[in-house]
This record gives sequence, C-alpha cells and structure tokens, in this order.
Amino acid sequence: MSDLGTAETDAVLRLLLDGQPRTRAELIDLSGLARSTVTGRIEALLASGLVVPSGEAASTGGRPPARFRFNPTARLILAADVGATHVSVALTDLTGEILDRSTTRLNIAEGPEVVLSEVARMGRVLLRAARRSVTDLAGTGVGLPGPVEHSTGRPNHPPIMPGWDSYDVVGRLSREHLGPVLVDNDVNIMALGEHATEYAEVEHLLFVKVATGIGAGVISGGRLHRGAQGAAGDIGHIQAPGHREVCRCGNTGCLEAVASATAVAGQLRAAGLEPSSSQDVVDLVRAGNTIATRTIRQAGREIGTVLAAAVSLLNPSVIVIGGSLSQAGDSLLAGIREAIYARSLPLATTDLRVVTARSGQDAALRGAATLVLLHAIG
Repeated sequence: MSDLGTAETDAVLRLLLDGQPRTRAELIDLSGLARSTVTGRIEALLASGLVVPSGEAASTGGRPPARFRFNPTARLILAADVGATHVSVALTDLTGEILDRSTTRLNIAEGPEVVLSEVARMGRVLLRAARRSVTDLAGTGVGLPGPVEHSTGRPNHPPIMPGWDSYDVVGRLSREHLGPVLVDNDVNIMALGEHATEYAEVEHLLFVKVATGIGAGVISGGRLHRGAQGAAGDIGHIQAPGHREVCRCGNTGCLEAVASATAVAGQLRAAGLEPSSSQDVVDLVRAGNTIATRTIRQAGREIGTVLAAAVSLLNPSVIVIGGSLSQAGDSLLAGIREAIYARSLPLATTDLRVVTARSGQDAALRGAATLVLLHAIG
C-alpha cells in the first residue's frame, strides 16, 4: 500500500505500535498534538486499516470514550533468509510475527536469477495460502550470505556467491511487485531479529554466527552498525593468532579457515571421521564423540580469542552465539567463554553474558521483517 510509509511515520501510529489500546484523549496527551490533528490522523489510520476500534474505556461521566489499537495484520511482510545452501521465506505481520514459512534447498552458486526467482515464487505461494496478494505487502526483507551495500542492496564482492557481485537484488525483486525491498547480510538481520525479539532492552549486543562462515552483527546504542561499506562485524577474516591455513578469501590464518563448520569438518576428516556438513559435526558432538567435542571446544577458543578484542573495542553486555555450530551444545560456548574471560580486561567482562541464540532459525526471518518495519517507521 502506498500510504504505509506515510502512516507509519505518523506520531499517532507510533504510539499505538506497542499494541496498547488508547483513547483519543490519551493520544492527544502523549503526542502533544492538537485534538483536530489527532482526530484527523485517527480517521486516516482507520481508513487504511492500520488502526481498528478496540472497545471503550471506562466512563468518567457521559459517553464512554472509544479506544483504538494497532492492527498488525493490515499489511504483511515477506522475509527471506538466503543461505549458502538453502532459501527460507516467511510471511509475517507488521510486528514480525511469523504467520507461515517455507524452506527449500538451493545453492547460492546457482546465481541471482535462479535464487531470487525462487524467493519470489515461494513468497507468492505463501500469499496465496493466506488468501492475500502482493498489494497487501508492506515490503520484502532479504538476508544474503555475504557483504551487502545496504544503501543499494547490492552484494559487495561476496566470497561464496559467484555471479552476485553488484547484482541489483532490489530491482529484480521490485519487478515482482513485492513492495519496497530491503537487503542486508545474513548476520546483520540475525542480529536485528535476536535483538528485537529477545534483547530489546539491551543497548550493546554482538551476534556471532558460526556456520559455513563466521561473522558478527553489531548492535551499539540500540542500533545496528554496518560500517562505511557494510563490512562491520566481518570477524571471520581476522587472523587467528598462530595460524597459517589458507582461507577462501585468499589470505591465510583467517578465523573462518580455522574455526568455521567447514574448517572443523575438515579437521575431523583428517582425524579419521567422516562429517560432510555442519549438521554431521553437531551430530557427532551430541553423540558424545570425544574427538569432535575436543575439536569444537578448540574452535570455540579460537573464536573467543578474536572476540576478546571485540569485547575490548565495543564493550557489549551480551554476546549471542548463533549459526549451525551453536547447536553443538556447551562445547563451543565453553571454549568461547574460556578465551574471552582469559584475554579481556575484567572491567569489560564484569556483566558480560555469552549465550546461545534463543530465537534459533527464526532470527534471520524475524530480522528480515524488522528491516522492513524499521524502514517503514523511519
């Protein structure tokens, strides 16, 4: 809908986004706007469907005043999490609540036309199942497994995405009439999703994804920080002390080449085991395999050593560990904590929590939806 951006930047609607029903008088007091202004904006919001009546408040004499509340299903959001080997698409309401979802296996190396066509197809299937159409969309949020220039939505020299560099993702999906399209890298949207759903009260948070690659999303002062070229948080290509392994980026000793799921699986194969994926690694640890458990713990120490520098630089109060290897239980987390607390100043770790992601696979989808909502409300 064309008026969503205008309506959602309205002070009246902002006051109702928390879901709390309010009367005209309450909205006038809270907004500081004139009665006629508030009345006009309520009428516009009612007409758009973004606000609906919500009963009546207790009367203080005379006719009970009407109350109004935000209607989160007035518009929907398509959220897409594009991984190295999968595509997940969800339909959410305007709070980011997932209404329906679909996942398929698809290699990012198939290229942008193939992958984005599948994103659009899956989105339309979800809309049809919900008996809604593209005209009901507030927008589409997309997370990609590589650096993204957020202002344009174009991938920026992504190492595992052949054919994607500088591709116009926004233009391609906009041709499908999927509303405003917002694109960011997958770790940033996971950080947004985890922050919005689990740690909204936390001002300083670091979300670390440990999977095929390793990266971090930085929340500082309650806001996502992307950096000048969108490369903030790319800790996977910081050199791990004492290592010279060749990384896919062309450098040697990168954390990703030492402690990612791919690196760990390679180390376990060299030790005589046969994991071919991160899930195989997780399964070995869960089965109590001592070699796998020891290797994962050491990977945690390597990650923690790099994160110790981030703790001193950013001073987060929460570090959230997500990604496929985070499912390996306490072994990875124990190694990370061990290195962080050993190498960071006590002042920076006094109240620091290092925890596993709570929102699991939903983090990326909720974050992609949050990306659209933040754009809509300015």
